[in-house]
Amino acid sequence: MSALCRLICRGLSGRSQTRLFSGQEDAFRVPVAVRTASSSSPVILTYDVFDGKGDSTPLVFLHGLFGSKSNFHSIAKSLVQRTGRKVLTVDARNHGSSPHNPLLTYEAMCNDLKHLLTQLRIDKCILIGHSMGGKTAMMTALMQPGLVERLVVVDISPSQTSSRTNFHQYINAMQEVKISSNIPRSTARRMAEDQLRSLVESRSLRQFLLTNLVEQNGHYSWRVNLEAISAHLDDIMGFPTFDSVFEGPTLFLGGASSAYISSDDYPEIQRLFPYADIQYIPDASHWIHADKPLDFISSIITFLQS
Repeated sequence: MSALCRLICRGLSGRSQTRLFSGQEDAFRVPVAVRTASSSSPVILTYDVFDGKGDSTPLVFLHGLFGSKSNFHSIAKSLVQRTGRKVLTVDARNHGSSPHNPLLTYEAMCNDLKHLLTQLRIDKCILIGHSMGGKTAMMTALMQPGLVERLVVVDISPSQTSSRTNFHQYINAMQEVKISSNIPRSTARRMAEDQLRSLVESRSLRQFLLTNLVEQNGHYSWRVNLEAISAHLDDIMGFPTFDSVFEGPTLFLGGASSAYISSDDYPEIQRLFPYADIQYIPDASHWIHADKPLDFISSIITFLQS
């Protein structure tokens, strides 16, 4: 175990705290134009802290495409209770309450994360990333191995994933949604889901996308930056080539009903992460933490204790 790492945001055990470094209100309430940063500099990510009583290395969760830090809130609370560790859940750029930016590459997202950890004086963490967040976590471990004590990659691999997704279709569907102003949120959600239904067949996926529907001054819009996502979708679906390796303990955790980690990916996983263990959770899809939260938590705890 590494030297102690303490978050600067402290609070009651298991209680969430949302902070921006600048001391602003939650960026969710700030117009998008104000939240747009220059493309070359790190953005100031929003995050939640679930503060445990222990002094062990904190856990940092990174969500997937179209997700947000709230995806892991229940998981984080459970891990605080069961491990005593502090847990951080983070909104990626162009997602959740974090600023919008025209650039959406893994290099940019890694720089954002490094900036966040530096500001919070976290010298070392345990990175847990799902899908897009898993690729950000892998790249961070490969580029900044000193920051990462252990790595958990959830249902993604260091390979091209575009052939397994319909994200272009989802983006087009979301961009075509038109919602009346000054109507109840429940009505707006039904209206948006009706319009998504023709291109997004899965109800659970529609509900997931609809978590990004927000209201401001009576007008409804998507909080994710669809333009940046669309422009960089090839970057998001791919993964940079690396000659370096991450020699820390690593867990690749796949859903048994998902095709995102296949046997074809094993050689590259073993090349880049020589101490990787690959496991699958039965009856779980790509969204393992939502399908099988107890199994997901147990797998992480077992990995932390190994």
